[in-house]
Amino acid sequence: MGGAAGPEAYDAGPYVPGNADLAALRAAAAECRGCPLYGPATRTVFGSGDASARVVLIGEQPGDQEDRRGLPFVGPAGRVLMRAVDEAGIDPTETYVTNAVKHFKFALTGRGKRRIHKPPSMREAAACKPWLDAELALLDPEVLVALGATAGKALLGSGFRVTRQRGTPLTYPPDGAAPGEHGPVLVATIHPSAVLRAEEEDREAAYAGLVADLRVAAGNLD
Repeated sequence: MGGAAGPEAYDAGPYVPGNADLAALRAAAAECRGCPLYGPATRTVFGSGDASARVVLIGEQPGDQEDRRGLPFVGPAGRVLMRAVDEAGIDPTETYVTNAVKHFKFALTGRGKRRIHKPPSMREAAACKPWLDAELALLDPEVLVALGATAGKALLGSGFRVTRQRGTPLTYPPDGAAPGEHGPVLVATIHPSAVLRAEEEDREAAYAGLVADLRVAAGNLD
């Protein structure tokens, strides 16, 4: 492993060990200081799930409950996601869940007692990308699902738009080859938290759209 990045550096790369399995990556990630988000967060929240997963679900960042428990997608959005995954015909036991950013970014409100989610910057997502790259190299899944704009941009670049590209099989890496020819198929959709944030009258449609996009992902499994 290379030397640690400086306090103002935004690059997790020096913290990522070579020739590591998922357990070793998880242990190393706990010591990551690749961007300033590690300071306020309780802990690094690494990915979780089947090491031979056929589908990798990639969100934005851990939320409050994930930060406290140290596991991704264990809060309300995670429950929505797993219900939608199952309804779409994907076996939840054959999935791996992770985030583009491994630390919880938040602002304090209510006299400092409540932690409110703040979206990570593209600089922070880029700094954390070496962890995601290392996970995907080990997992070698058939399908990636990008949940929301941050995950999509982390994987496909700043030009990604979830509203325009969701529910369509895309190439990953984005090298111009046919989807799945040199790597997994990537399908983008909304983040499950968008279902929870939707107005009550719109929530059913938002959830149905999430399931429909996940069915596209399911359809690209061999």
